[in-house]
Amino acid sequence: MCAGPDAQHRHQITLESDNGITIHLDFFASELRLRGDAPVVQPHVHEGGDALCWNGEIFEGLDVRPEENDGTKLSTTMSQELRSVSAIPHRPVVRRYAFVYYHHLSRRLFFARDPLGRRSLLVHWPNREFPYLLLVSVSIGPDNSHEFTELSTKHIYTFDLDRLHGDPASSFDGCLELLPRISTLCSQARPARVNQALPSADAEPLRSQTLDSIPSHISSAVDHLIFLLDRSVALRVSNIPQQSAESSSLDRTSSKKPVPARVAVLFSGGIDSTTCAFLAHKHIPPNEPIDLLNIAFENPRKIRVQVDGNLGGINKKNAKGLRGGIPLGGQLSGRYDPNFLVPDRNTGLSELEELRRLCPGRQWNFVEIDVPYVEYQAAQPVVKSIMWPCQTNMDLSLAMALYFAACGVGKVRTSPAAQPHPYTSPARVLINGLGSDELLGGYGRHRTAYSTGGWQAVVDELQLELDRIPTRNLGRDDRVISAHGKETRHPFLSLDVVNFLVGLPVHMKMDPRLEAGIGDKMLLRLAAHRMGLVEASTRKKRAMQFGTHAARMEVGVADGGGTLLAGIIS
Repeated sequence: MCAGPDAQHRHQITLESDNGITIHLDFFASELRLRGDAPVVQPHVHEGGDALCWNGEIFEGLDVRPEENDGTKLSTTMSQELRSVSAIPHRPVVRRYAFVYYHHLSRRLFFARDPLGRRSLLVHWPNREFPYLLLVSVSIGPDNSHEFTELSTKHIYTFDLDRLHGDPASSFDGCLELLPRISTLCSQARPARVNQALPSADAEPLRSQTLDSIPSHISSAVDHLIFLLDRSVALRVSNIPQQSAESSSLDRTSSKKPVPARVAVLFSGGIDSTTCAFLAHKHIPPNEPIDLLNIAFENPRKIRVQVDGNLGGINKKNAKGLRGGIPLGGQLSGRYDPNFLVPDRNTGLSELEELRRLCPGRQWNFVEIDVPYVEYQAAQPVVKSIMWPCQTNMDLSLAMALYFAACGVGKVRTSPAAQPHPYTSPARVLINGLGSDELLGGYGRHRTAYSTGGWQAVVDELQLELDRIPTRNLGRDDRVISAHGKETRHPFLSLDVVNFLVGLPVHMKMDPRLEAGIGDKMLLRLAAHRMGLVEASTRKKRAMQFGTHAARMEVGVADGGGTLLAGIIS
């Protein structure tokens, strides 16, 4: 379990089952220290014989003081609360986190992912060829000896070791029990269902069709969203142990050592990442920089389009703006390599200026992470093995962007016209805006659903989005980012934020009758506008793989997992 460079430890347990079978339990953890005043090594072992490995951070559901290590607190709480086997399925502490836990009193192994699947946990179920139960949070790619799959978030799994007999592969099913994720004593163990209320037929859209004024029936929801997001970000950027300033490569010639950044934001300049960055500014000491990680890939297909024209039948809408919002013939043409002026670079630079205006005195390190095509090719085998068992081309596009972002190697400038300086981000916490599109109707398919089926179709699509969050990409992202000894945190996926948003009627969150950049994620846009993020509030949605040019890196490659002829790419 876990993936970090700070400490590694192993704990082994040997016991005899009631059927005379010798059982070996082998716990290993590689620790990334991000909480508490002192290093604490996993696995957490108690005198009674209990052992815990877990992958994640505690922000809700268990009170952890700044000086405490949350893993120690979780381990102690579980050991105290789980004295009775009958009590185990009903304890909230079991139902909210990703863990592998051996409970010595009952001689059972409990394991689960957190209800939203924010942390990776892969499982190999015993079979004839490899009759072992393996639970890991990292991957080394496909292997003939075992077959890993993502552990489902629907259940808490318990394995009764005393029921083992004979061949483990044949007796395994009789030892395994699936516990429900939710109970009457723990109603907050998973997200609530999407509110089914529909607006009346005569419900009016925003009167001005802009974000300048907030209708009275939405105003309190806007304020509460700001409050919940602010608290969620605060919990995720506070009390992070400071690393050595030597890890920062910025301004090494200065006699005064710079304060290294502890927090970085995966930053495209869109509304999600900008909102996270702005709220992080409120809770990070003013003398401490915040790193904005901005990714750009050298994409041969895009470059060839620029040179040769509309290659492969790419339509004008997709070809438009390949050079982005910064004119290559203007002031910046000699400062920025045009091969890396991808859409996310341009919007990121624009939004950087808004953050500087709103947050004077804050040092924003806009980290230009440029990935030449040869580096992309060289990293492919590594990233494919880390992201396994995810294996589509879209998985690869997203994983590559996150892999290089987590690496954090790039350059920074003191101003748009300045020469860049090499910089490696020392931040070990990466803030990610993922989740807002699923919760607030930010995808084009939500608008399509309204066109084909009205408000009910939108509600159904939002429920589907919520149901898919645990299975789509969070485990993959966790494996890729943790490969660099970093951790990604998702303010929009706090259960408090999630349950608030799914509880709102659909027309308070989005309005597909309004144009893109207004109606999609309308509630968040109104909140951002109220906080002063005027430019960010109207920025349209752009998928990361397209904004960074990580998708379709070669002529003939489609996103869905197959290869198409260049002439039919659109």
